[in-house]
Amino acid sequence: MLDINFIRENRELVKQAMLHKGEKNNEVVDLVIEKDEEWRSVVTRVDRLRAESNKKAKQIGQLMGQGKKEEAQNLIRETGDSKEKVKELEEKMSVLAIERDQLLYQIPNMPDESVPVGYTEEDNETYLSWGEPAEEEWRQPHWEIAEEKKWIDFERGAKVTGAGFPFYLGAMARLQRSLINFFLNEAVENGYQEIQAPYFVNEDSARGTGQIPDKEDMMYTIPRDGFFTIPTAEVPVTNFHRDEILSMDDLPIYYTAYTPCWRREAGSYGKDVRGLNRLHQFDKVELVKFVHPEQSDAELETLREYAESLLKKLKLPYRTLLMCTGDMGFTQTKKYDLEVWSPGQKRWLEVSSCSNFGSFQARRMQLRFKNEKGKTEMIHTLNGSGLALPRVVAAIVETCQTEAGDVIVPEVLRPFMCVDKI
Repeated sequence: MLDINFIRENRELVKQAMLHKGEKNNEVVDLVIEKDEEWRSVVTRVDRLRAESNKKAKQIGQLMGQGKKEEAQNLIRETGDSKEKVKELEEKMSVLAIERDQLLYQIPNMPDESVPVGYTEEDNETYLSWGEPAEEEWRQPHWEIAEEKKWIDFERGAKVTGAGFPFYLGAMARLQRSLINFFLNEAVENGYQEIQAPYFVNEDSARGTGQIPDKEDMMYTIPRDGFFTIPTAEVPVTNFHRDEILSMDDLPIYYTAYTPCWRREAGSYGKDVRGLNRLHQFDKVELVKFVHPEQSDAELETLREYAESLLKKLKLPYRTLLMCTGDMGFTQTKKYDLEVWSPGQKRWLEVSSCSNFGSFQARRMQLRFKNEKGKTEMIHTLNGSGLALPRVVAAIVETCQTEAGDVIVPEVLRPFMCVDKI
């Protein structure tokens, strides 16, 4: 969430930023300021009553010492009434704080000044591109190749669970496992500590990273236990240090984790859901950073460059987009999307998002550090996919296929696959 003091001092700026993110209900900014002023008023009354009670307590002691018991008893009754009033006001403070925070949760992060203002994917900017996209007409989409080779079974997946839960068989299962190992090994070699994270999280964790109250419809729930299945390893890994105060010497901290991910993908339809394009369960290696606020801009660029390096090593042509304000997401202050070329479909497929959240998630999680002056400050959090597997697999199958129908295994995966082609 945003700092309430920042909102108070920049009311119109925050309201404009909400509109740029496509959030039309920016009246919530006025409401949260009104609620905060009400809370502050109650705090002032409580502080005044406590000060008066402390003053009377001293007077009571003096009167008792002077033998003026009747006057002391009158003050004792007054302080008793005051304590009851303070208790009543403290309860009101607590309710107001909860109501204010519920409003704060509805205000998105502020876009960085470098982010283009726009509302659709057409407003995103192409930051860079790499490689020559294959254009041969004989190239098939990955689902046709997978069906011919019996590599992926969508029908049995739908029978066992539902649409969007495929089985991977034989060489395709090995390719999945090889990619996971390759991505994890690369991350560890680049300074990330590997974590094996829980696959379920509680409500506090989902709220901490911004999945609620913004993305409830995207997550599968386990109502009996109050859990959510994770939509990405970002959620458990970023919450790893929730409610902690770290030392500045600990920063930066880099974590990587492989997990399956579950997303309901409510509202998805059409060509975007063919084959591996959009699944309800998929595998992903995630990268998470905890950094000093002064370093977060630079850390986003190194995160992007690292994710791009994976695509270069796989020799998959890609492009990097700088996302506009309205296509960026609720929690991000700046975001890059990496898209690989799908020659069988003749379209770009997103395989990674690299995002800077500033202090937005950290404030929700109360994740702080002691700065060089010994003062407590919010950490900045970042994350990126390194990488998401389904569309990488689709791109490999379509890019590395031969006219004879084989798929050449990318060189960096051969030590894991133990074959040159499948």
